[in-house]
Amino acid sequence: MTRLGQHGGVKLEPITWERLADALAAHVDGLSPGDGGPWLKVAVDGAPAARPGEPAGRLAEALRVRGRAVMTVGTEGFLRPASLRYEYGKEDADAYYSGWFDTGALWREVFGPLEPGGDGRVLPDLWDPVTDRATRSPYRTLAPGGVLVLHGPFLLGHWFPFDLTVHLRLSPGALARRTEQPWTLPAFERYEAEVAPTESADIVVRADDPRHPAWTGLR
Repeated sequence: MTRLGQHGGVKLEPITWERLADALAAHVDGLSPGDGGPWLKVAVDGAPAARPGEPAGRLAEALRVRGRAVMTVGTEGFLRPASLRYEYGKEDADAYYSGWFDTGALWREVFGPLEPGGDGRVLPDLWDPVTDRATRSPYRTLAPGGVLVLHGPFLLGHWFPFDLTVHLRLSPGALARRTEQPWTLPAFERYEAEVAPTESADIVVRADDPRHPAWTGLR
């Protein structure tokens, strides 16, 4: 296969989003849960500018074609209340990085039910940032053998029990051009410095040009 550049010393291969979803689904289909339970957990990590929900949705569909039960969950449904998010102002990058997303609720409502011995009843979202109220969404049951696909920013570095992690990488220039809220950019710089997602993720996808992604392959 033709090689395209390098990223962090790792060669990248051009791929389409459709082929990426199929390759990831085939890989996931052959995995066994690391915790010994009956559910697999996959992260699609990326800044909002990289639109992680789109490849997460493609992956979910590719898995369903293979006969797997799938549940997609976005971290935008697990924001903390505005009183906590905006405690230090509405444009505080440090608060955005460490205080906007309710990781405790993700542990309790998403990962907890999928632990060995869990009942598989996952809450798909908890908080509506528009109304600043609980969504009151009903729990959904993920059948044993099913796959959770969680998507959103800053997913790595929390010790979430993922069986596969995919990081959508944007260069600093592409991130700056495509980010609608430029005040959040320091949060992503901090994420790079503290978590190094390009190095810690199982798979990295370069998404600078959304029409021409490239990936590290199954490393």
